[in-house]
Amino acid sequence: MNDSIKELTEWLKTQFSDSADLTVRDLTLRSKRQIRAAVYSIEGMVDKEGLAQSSLNPLLAYDFREQTSQEVYSTVLNSVLATGDLTEITRQQLISFIASGFAVLKIDGAPGLIAVGAQGFAFRGVTEPESEVVQRGAREGFTEPLRVNMSLIRRRLKNPDLVFEQLTVGEKSRTQLMLCYLQSAVSPLLLQKLHDRLDACDLETVLAAGYLSEYLEDAHTSRLFSGVGISERPDTVCGKLTEGRIAIIVDGSPAVLIVPRLFVEEFQGVDDYSNRTYYAAFIRVMKYLSFFISVYLPALYTALAQFHPEYFPTWILIKTARSLSQTPLPVTLEVLLITFVYEIMKEAGLRIPKSLGHAVSIVGALVIGDSAVTAGIISSSTLMVVATAAICGYVTSPLYPPVTMLRFAFIAVAGALGLWGIVLASALVLISMCSKTSLGVPYLSALSPFSLRSMRDVFVRAGWKQLSKHTIKVQNFAETEES
Repeated sequence: MNDSIKELTEWLKTQFSDSADLTVRDLTLRSKRQIRAAVYSIEGMVDKEGLAQSSLNPLLAYDFREQTSQEVYSTVLNSVLATGDLTEITRQQLISFIASGFAVLKIDGAPGLIAVGAQGFAFRGVTEPESEVVQRGAREGFTEPLRVNMSLIRRRLKNPDLVFEQLTVGEKSRTQLMLCYLQSAVSPLLLQKLHDRLDACDLETVLAAGYLSEYLEDAHTSRLFSGVGISERPDTVCGKLTEGRIAIIVDGSPAVLIVPRLFVEEFQGVDDYSNRTYYAAFIRVMKYLSFFISVYLPALYTALAQFHPEYFPTWILIKTARSLSQTPLPVTLEVLLITFVYEIMKEAGLRIPKSLGHAVSIVGALVIGDSAVTAGIISSSTLMVVATAAICGYVTSPLYPPVTMLRFAFIAVAGALGLWGIVLASALVLISMCSKTSLGVPYLSALSPFSLRSMRDVFVRAGWKQLSKHTIKVQNFAETEES
């Protein structure tokens, strides 16, 4: 449709409800026909100086002589504008482009629109992500702009097989997504399933990567553990891409989603592949032990103290019984109460200003740690058990939400049924994990179904000479399911 500048401007102002940040720059080109042009942009989203140097100044300085509107359009597109980011778009794409920081040029009488890359909005620089600190490795982390995150991946994978596929989600927010994968490594079945999930997303607004996690999970599977990974490190994402995974970059979010996600990957880190093999194996085994301690230690303590005190060594039994006899609460309620209070303190430490963080730590240590034990409200043994479990929970920080919920559930079951309750609850959790899939890939892959070759990078890490011979890809699981 060949709209005039006046018609297009009125339509655009109607779409934006005459918003104050919509700017329209009217131009009259140097031509005997006095051809008019207009540049549409959003204030604060474009670099005004760069736009003037690359587009406005060349447009006003060029002599188009007796060219028609269509000839002017072709000349501008091919010869006039001094920028490398030019795209021909339609009116249906106009709102999306100017909202993304492009300046769109309309020449009166010509049917097309020219989008000029002149983004100039402020954004946070590339810094090390606080949630994934490493001792050895890159100090770069993803930031909010989509294009910057794409460049961080491209710099590490200089491979023509690396594909970036653009999608849009959110009826109102019109958020841009970028699917990232290696064409030679990804499974077409996984890619098709991911497209189907994103097409079924009916959210009106997508402001963060976490909005999409629930839509990417397999239906009728456990929601306790997530089959969608998340990372703010480009090197971690690139490593997963080489294994056949798919990364989802969300514009405006530094967190990149990775699908499918396996349980054993929660215990892997960048440092594992930078350290010596023996030390990497030690760290990984320590992570597994910390996971089980965090989940089971408070529950085992509750079950033994309430139902099976005979399992305690004599000297520990005497001290534990003396400590518990001085407190007014039952063991189960005491453990649940201290665990809950600790979670409150953790949330308070995360939400309050940093300047008040030391005050919360001091108050917590004095009130919960010293005063409560001295006053006989809680026992010292219970406090030590809960604190140990809480500290171990941070060793595998990606699993902290499910670990916290499991800890509460196991304490309650242990207080009601003892050790048999812990065994029953463990069986239910294990069955739930075995039945869970992530885009059709078993969540416990390498363990269930068991794969001897994949075990080289589960509890311990084999040397790079062994790992480099046969790359383990999730594509194999997807192809097995399809067959």
